[in-house]
Amino acid sequence: MRFHIQQEIDIPASIQLYNQICFAIAARYYPPGHRLPSTRQLAMQTGLHRNTISKVYRQLETDGVVEAIAGSGIYVRDNLKKDDFKKSFNSKNNLNRSPDQEAKKAIDKLIQLGCTLQETRNFLTNEIDWRIKCGSRILVSTPREDIGASMLIAEDLSPKINVPVEVIPMEELEKVLCNSNNGTIVTSRYFLQPLEKLARKYKVRAIAVDLSDFQKELKIIKELKLGSCVGIVSISPGLLRAAEIIIHSMTGSDIVIMTAISDNNTRLLALLKAANHIICDGPSLSVVENSIIKNRSQLMRIPQIICAKNYLSVETITHLKTEIGVIN
Repeated sequence: MRFHIQQEIDIPASIQLYNQICFAIAARYYPPGHRLPSTRQLAMQTGLHRNTISKVYRQLETDGVVEAIAGSGIYVRDNLKKDDFKKSFNSKNNLNRSPDQEAKKAIDKLIQLGCTLQETRNFLTNEIDWRIKCGSRILVSTPREDIGASMLIAEDLSPKINVPVEVIPMEELEKVLCNSNNGTIVTSRYFLQPLEKLARKYKVRAIAVDLSDFQKELKIIKELKLGSCVGIVSISPGLLRAAEIIIHSMTGSDIVIMTAISDNNTRLLALLKAANHIICDGPSLSVVENSIIKNRSQLMRIPQIICAKNYLSVETITHLKTEIGVIN
């Protein structure tokens, strides 16, 4: 993935690069464990000073998105690293092995480490019980100021995962876990680090889900005529901020970007009057359509509406179902 920095816009270059890298990671252009470009490579690609790029990488590391390995480089942080004992039965090396063979192999390894049969039974039972506990419910959590992001995640997960899905603001999550410390915490990579600490404290699991790459929507934007106005409507302020920065970084001042939270009627009407195209999330679609019907007499033209129905990637939902033991 190539990064583009627009010098003529008001958004600082470091923020443009930070958001583009976060999006690349969240949409799995750079999957967990992937080595990011060096500061020299990014400097050549973006025209930024290497010190600026190093500052962005340090902020990403502080936020728990990447990890620096001395003498090696900057890597996308993999919060789901597993040791050999926890490797998936579906890994390439295990395709021809039956589950009972894998179970015997795991038991043999524990015995080789010096465990008695009783200790081995306890280890396996405790691990299974813990996973069952984590799979009993999904707690989707982001900060209260961007609880819309949690609602988007929950909307994608609820029809596809046959366990209860609850939306809990980060500020209230500890109170919920105090009352019942079971379930799996789900969030975006932007908020994973503080939630991992809480998960360890209450012996539950925290998993970051990956976003859709929004290729269809980005392709439409790239093909728009010079001077077009694009409106973006969402229930998530964080998604709007990130989208605005990423699109500005792609197009500069070639197109006009307007954003609106779907429940801000005044801002939404201004957007409807100005935009040629409107991109919205699933929960905002009916709001946008109803607002067009209600304000039809004030609109010189009807904007084309593009609904980004999927917030999460298909792969991340499949992965989450595997992690919590959900069977279709």
